[in-house]
Amino acid sequence: MKILGNLIWLIFGGLIIAIEYFIGSLILMLTIVGIPFGLQTLKMGSLAMWPFGRTSRPESRNSGCLYVFMNVLWLLCGGIWIALTHAVLGVLLYLTIIGIPFGNQHFKLTEVAITPFGRRIMHT
Repeated sequence: MKILGNLIWLIFGGLIIAIEYFIGSLILMLTIVGIPFGLQTLKMGSLAMWPFGRTSRPESRNSGCLYVFMNVLWLLCGGIWIALTHAVLGVLLYLTIIGIPFGNQHFKLTEVAITPFGRRIMHT
């Protein structure tokens, strides 16, 4: 079921979202300051490409204030727009019965888009 869900996700918008993440990460990695943000968007892009069967969990060593600073900076510099896009797409997909699992994936990606630093992508 995970494979079928990922293939349908990929055909109906997942590929476009993942490409946006990958282009954004390449642009962010052009500067030295943007490299950590670019690496996080690469992780988010891989999760956006194949979301079924994978989840994001906070890291256990998530105790530093560097993660908080990076997440706040990320949110101010564009993370809020990515999160809002995922939330709006999730609500729109919830309007159809068939789109509910895909809406759930968008809401999962909304959480990752708000606070990407200090998270780890795991297989379920």
